[in-house]
Parts: sequence; C-alpha cells; structure tokens
Amino acid sequence: MNLDTSIECVLFDLDGTLIDTAPDFVIALNLLLTQQGKQPLDARVITHTVSDGAKALVALGFGIDEKAEAFASLHTQLLALYLEQIESTRSTLYPGMENLLDSLEQAGIPWGIVTNKPRLYATALLSRLSLLTRCPVLVCPDDVRDKKPHPESLLLALSVLKREPERCVYIGDHIRDMQAAKNADLIAIAASYGYLADGVDPAEWPADFILSQPEQSIGLLNLLKFRS
Repeated sequence: MNLDTSIECVLFDLDGTLIDTAPDFVIALNLLLTQQGKQPLDARVITHTVSDGAKALVALGFGIDEKAEAFASLHTQLLALYLEQIESTRSTLYPGMENLLDSLEQAGIPWGIVTNKPRLYATALLSRLSLLTRCPVLVCPDDVRDKKPHPESLLLALSVLKREPERCVYIGDHIRDMQAAKNADLIAIAASYGYLADGVDPAEWPADFILSQPEQSIGLLNLLKFRS
C-alpha cells in the first residue's frame, strides 16, 4: 500500500511501538534473576511490563520497591546486562514498520523517535538495527527536564523537524504517550499491539485512533488528510 496522506511528520515511541524490544529485556532480567538465585519469569509476564521501564522490571522480578536496600544495585545490574544483550540484540522492527519508514522517507515526510529510554541504550539499540543514521530526530529523557506525559520531549522533536503539531502524529503503547501527544496538540495514535498490561484498555486512553496491528499503520495514516 502506498502512502497518501497530508500528515507532516510521524513520531514514534520506541519500546512496544516501533521496535519489539521485549526479547532483550526477557533475557537480561531472567539472567539477573538466575544470578541472584531466583527462578526466571515467563516471557509474557516480563513483556507486559517492558514499557514501564527497568525499575518496574526490577520490582516485578524481585518483588521489591525503590525503597528496598538492594533495589539500586539490582537496577544497575539489570541495565548493565541489558546493554550487553544489545550487542547481540533480538529486538526487531514490528511487522510493517520497515515498509512504513521506507514510505515516509520516499514521501519526504520526516519521522522521529521520542522515548523515555535513556540515550545510552536507545542509541546502542538503534545503531545495532541500522536505524540511528536514518532517524532525523531522537529525543530521550536526557534531552529534557520533564519526561512524558509532559509534552516537552514531543515539542522538542517538532522543533528539530521544523513542524507544527496540528498535522503531526505520535504513536505509542502507553497512556502516558497519549497524554503527552494531547498535551502537545498532536494526533494521538495508540499502539494496542504493544506492551499492554493485563486489563489495560487503550479505548480508555485519550487517543484519537487505535492501531490494533502495526501493519495497519499506512492505511490509518492515509485516512488523515487535511485541507490546504
């Protein structure tokens, strides 16, 4: 399917939206659990928590919160294992996303990534997947004072791309992504194929559209046309 839309830019969340990064987190967390003498977790359980970040994975795996004495050390160890895992990453673009990126580039529509993933890990992963040089803008929490759902990171990406928000979209798999998009006056598209926890319903998010399969992305964008 060809891209035929008047959208002026497309911004993506990273984990659970553009890239399926769960396999690397599953390996890293289960390795840490094994090293600590604990049983590994089912991959599906870990996957549902990936979009909440590494601290949430520590809490999931060890049943402790950030106040626990061991938490900071376990968090640091998990991030180190994850960075090592990226070197032989099992992460991949979601089905249809390569086609979408190609279509955007051919149409001259810039795209970018706005993520709560720290730059060290985001750039390492994108580099391994040969996406870093293709991505016109990457905004990480290192670049802003306030993370999503605050609109600062999205507005920074739009500033770099020299685009106004009204004809730009943000695709993400977490309620904070939709909140950030609406706070920045972007069109908010919920990726319901992402890392949603059990019982979470994207229909309850402040999303303008819901994308149930990544392969449907071009078809959805083609619906978004504006008068000049």
